[in-house]
Amino acid sequence: MRSLRTACAAVAALVLVGCAAETSGPAPVPPAAEQEQDALIRYVQRVLVDECLDRQGLAVAREPSSPQESRRLRNALFGAGPTELSLALPTGHTVRAHTDGCLAAARHALYGDQRRWFRAEVTVNNLSSEAAARIRADPAHRAARARFSRCLDAAGPSRTPVLKRGVEQRCAGESGLASVENRLRPVRLAEVRSLRRDQLTTHTRLRTRALQRAAEISAARLHGNTPEKGSASP
Repeated sequence: MRSLRTACAAVAALVLVGCAAETSGPAPVPPAAEQEQDALIRYVQRVLVDECLDRQGLAVAREPSSPQESRRLRNALFGAGPTELSLALPTGHTVRAHTDGCLAAARHALYGDQRRWFRAEVTVNNLSSEAAARIRADPAHRAARARFSRCLDAAGPSRTPVLKRGVEQRCAGESGLASVENRLRPVRLAEVRSLRRDQLTTHTRLRTRALQRAAEISAARLHGNTPEKGSASP
């Protein structure tokens, strides 16, 4: 845990480049690399969650002393009661989340509108699954799957996992399933990205907001200040 926080703090310190000497100067500059940006957002979200739990006398790092405390920690972290957010995906699955709890509060502080972020994040995170569902529904893929199944049946049962994988790879090639999937994957993914363009745009906009907010919170803590967590970015 200590090494993780030390590494995250080092990433967070990157936002001060060019403005550390003047705390009242320009807004902190987030890191340029996407991996460091993601690390900064995760770090600040964890800080906000830990502070929220601390105010309730709870901590994720400490093992709960009883089932009651475990339930209290879970409710404080993820929220309690019926879920307020829900999104039915084209794949048939439904994703739900709470708007209360420390995790939701941290996300609200970073992203702002919880409902918009939830919808955009869930949609973007499931683009590959939506594209995969479209691939499976394609007639060419269905025909290739049928040939693949016949090839497996003809090969008979495999006695070891290694032999089974070898048979599956051979049948994927002979049936044309592998080539059909390679051909359809970029096409179907482009289709779903076009269909979900509005949510992709929202996701990018809110993530940019969260990154700037994370930079501000990180910089303030390095200078010994604690900005109001719900305040908006300039």
